Amino acid sequence: MEKTNTLKLGLPKGSLQESTFKLFRKAGYHVSVSSRSYYPSIDDPEIEGMLIRAQEMARYVEIGVLDCGLTGYDWILENNSDVEIVTELNYAKEGLRPVRWVVAVPNDSPIRAVKDLQGKRIATELVGFTKRYLADNGIEAEVDFSWGATEVKPPQLADAIVELTETGSSLRANNLRIVETILVSTTRFIANKGAWQDAWKREKIRNMVMLLEGALAAEERVGLKMNIPRENLGALKAILPALHSPTISELTDKDWLALEVVIEERLVRQLVPSLKKIGASGIVEYPLNKVIP
Repeated sequence: MEKTNTLKLGLPKGSLQESTFKLFRKAGYHVSVSSRSYYPSIDDPEIEGMLIRAQEMARYVEIGVLDCGLTGYDWILENNSDVEIVTELNYAKEGLRPVRWVVAVPNDSPIRAVKDLQGKRIATELVGFTKRYLADNGIEAEVDFSWGATEVKPPQLADAIVELTETGSSLRANNLRIVETILVSTTRFIANKGAWQDAWKREKIRNMVMLLEGALAAEERVGLKMNIPRENLGALKAILPALHSPTISELTDKDWLALEVVIEERLVRQLVPSLKKIGASGIVEYPLNKVIP
């Protein structure tokens, strides 16, 4: 019997693929694909997945080949795509940070500002956005599409490049310096405008997004459990950052309380010694899969 309710989901192939699959696993979806396949297996019979490069995702979602997908905000702008942006998911290839498109030049280049690009040649994969950015700043320059290895184009093949970076390490390794950031981008979950008007698909997308957001919110947080003397509860609340108020439970010993809280993982190493000083004991740290507000 033919399925009547199916959501066509685009997953980014390439640099975002591994981090996207990891996020979906934390959200509760098992996604797997063989090395030569473009059709991943998802353990939800109502979702049909397809691997598409992030650069093309917005275009295929816009025309309805896909109902929804994940891509960078940069590629939505590059393609001028008319899609529904459902949510921002702040993750990238190397971590939970935005990526930047920057103007970069050789270290010894006389170019010091964007205005110095007047009449120059620029290599980039982000051609459309770069042309519009330069036009908005009153600059006329030649913008060439780069098929890859953009960092090696200057100075022989280009005066400058507009390149994607997370940490800047690749640019520095190629003796390039950043002149200016022209776009900050994060991953977006997008939907086709028609699919978003379909009640079943909209609900399916919203539920998926809720779980993805919860998995992402848990990425840098942990849970803490501990016992605390009742008389020191006020002192503990004063030093304990929390997503909400901590959960407090009674123990058999009426002089003690059990407490549980969700905090940012980076705070734990400073917090635990302070907790010990005010009498906390049995402190347990545990990882989280999802945090749903």
